Amino acid sequence: MSAVLALLACAAGLLGLGVVGVVGGRGRVGAAVVYLGSATVCALAAVSAIGVLLGGEPVSEVVLPIGLPWLGAHFRIDALSALFVVLVDVGGAAAAVYGLGHGRHEGHPRRVLPFFPAFLAAMHLVLLADDAFTFLFCWELMSLVSWALVMAHHQQGDNTRAGYVYLLMAGFGTLALLLALALLAGSEGGYAFADMRAVEPAPHVAALVVVLVLVGAGSKAGLLPLHVWLPLAHPAAPSHVSALMSGVMTKVAVYGFVRIVLDLLATPPWWAGLAVLLLGAVTAVVGVLHALMERDIKRMLAYSTIENVGIVFVGVGLALAFDAHGMGAAAALALTAALLHAANHSWFKSLLFLGAGAVLVATGERDMDAQGGLIHRMPVTAFTFLVGCAAISALPPLNGFASEWLLFQAVLQSPQIEQWGLRILVPGVGGLLALAAALAAACFVRAFGVVFLGRPRTPAAMRAAEVDRASLAAMVALVVLCVLAGIVPGVLIDALAPVTSALLDARLPTQAALGWLTVVPIAEGRSSYNGLLVFVFIAVSAWLTVRVVHRLASDRLRRGPAWDCGFPDASPLTQYASGSFAQPIRRVFGTTVFAARETVEMPPPGDGRAARHRVTLLDPAWRWIYDPITAAVAGASLRLNAMQFLTIRRYLGMVFLALVGLLLVIAIWR
Repeated sequence: MSAVLALLACAAGLLGLGVVGVVGGRGRVGAAVVYLGSATVCALAAVSAIGVLLGGEPVSEVVLPIGLPWLGAHFRIDALSALFVVLVDVGGAAAAVYGLGHGRHEGHPRRVLPFFPAFLAAMHLVLLADDAFTFLFCWELMSLVSWALVMAHHQQGDNTRAGYVYLLMAGFGTLALLLALALLAGSEGGYAFADMRAVEPAPHVAALVVVLVLVGAGSKAGLLPLHVWLPLAHPAAPSHVSALMSGVMTKVAVYGFVRIVLDLLATPPWWAGLAVLLLGAVTAVVGVLHALMERDIKRMLAYSTIENVGIVFVGVGLALAFDAHGMGAAAALALTAALLHAANHSWFKSLLFLGAGAVLVATGERDMDAQGGLIHRMPVTAFTFLVGCAAISALPPLNGFASEWLLFQAVLQSPQIEQWGLRILVPGVGGLLALAAALAAACFVRAFGVVFLGRPRTPAAMRAAEVDRASLAAMVALVVLCVLAGIVPGVLIDALAPVTSALLDARLPTQAALGWLTVVPIAEGRSSYNGLLVFVFIAVSAWLTVRVVHRLASDRLRRGPAWDCGFPDASPLTQYASGSFAQPIRRVFGTTVFAARETVEMPPPGDGRAARHRVTLLDPAWRWIYDPITAAVAGASLRLNAMQFLTIRRYLGMVFLALVGLLLVIAIWR
């Protein structure tokens, strides 16, 4: 059986498990069948995809007699789609194993079980689709199934609004992709991707396609200013679904952009790299600033996803810019860094969302200021969450550092660009990336410190206990991935070589040929990194430090209260809160980026009321884009409401004018 047929069979199996979720979703046996079956199918699909990615199996395609009558449904797997299938399967298997334990706490399992495997199946089908109709159908299926999962807890908080905004933005993004693929198909109607590759569109058509794909795929990925749905929808879903949406579905959006712009579009305009580069850099900085302002741990992780999506698009933008200037090796380096960071983010963000779900199960709270001291009550979760925090903060020797280091190596190639504008802009983007990395480290020091360190701030945190073994196993597996991908990134870089070769006709030097697992992206005399040596150095240094401290100090174990700044107040409220950590950064950036306003209500002396400190933040996208659009739509609706009271004569006149207008459009188009 060819790889594409094997993967289609896996997608069919996942859809079948969705039916099992409908029929037997009430009992624990049905839930176990759905989650174990999903993990098994994802493992089998990953094996097939890895074979294609590493060149062990040829690129395969198939046409099924479904879909449009004259077209059929084209499915194909190549190195690019195989890479993202692996990401979907790794994230899906981890989320499914986690769901075995986490699902026991689900109040309405039948709202989740049918849609969980269907969501995985839809993402597989998007990656395998090889014609416009099938791609858009599967893309919309992915959006609708994930919307159903977002609405699983619709009775809680603001989840209904989150589902509404998500559905609205998903429809808008699909419309943009529909128009982009229609332009690529042209008047001949070549809807198969193979036909689109064979046609070179006019420059103005290519420019419009890039803009539309940036809107369509960018809205699903979370690029500014199309990100507004993401911090609403991702926290609303169950935690293992949040891990899939944030860690995996956003990568499917990255796939859509790369597939259309770097594969189907023969010659992207020269400015495409500039636009993607700027948009990605701004998205990264604003996303991490939003994350720093948040108290809700899941919303904080959702905003962090926006930051990392921006980093990925910076790499893709650099690849477009270098390729437009004939710098094939630099373009391959930038695209490799982008794809490697997409994979790394998929793993450590899934880990962090699963850790947040464990905290939510143990305490019932998403507010970080209601946590504290969980490292003593949930030691394994604390360790796995710490690894995720270090990885997303780009600390060596973990995987986040490897991909961001590779991206900075691509930024350093900018002096070779002939165009002065890009030669000046790219180092500025590098500075923004460095700022985003520093702010991310501050954000996750704050998150881990407030949630896991110190003293419990609430009775719920004091009563917390470790979660089940299945949930812990999923998190530990992702920890192993994060560590291995950081220690031996050269293996992943070599695995990405077929993708860059197919898209850019260039690749990085073979890393397996180098000694000691060293990574050399350009030449040994310019830059290199050895994750294994860094790991050994850190481990040996930590061991020696512990030995020296125990040798020179007393070896007796002593326990005492946490440092209280010299004021022995038993109240845990004297500890630093999340707002305390964020205040300096909010004072610097908040007033300009978020229009932050602080108000203090201080009762007069003798008044027993508590003092109150309020901080209000405004998202610029809502303030300057969506609120005016909402007001304009509401005003237009009131005015157009009068149309339902017209006479039949006026209705017929309107239909006639619309028909004449459409005929004129067709005549001009031809």
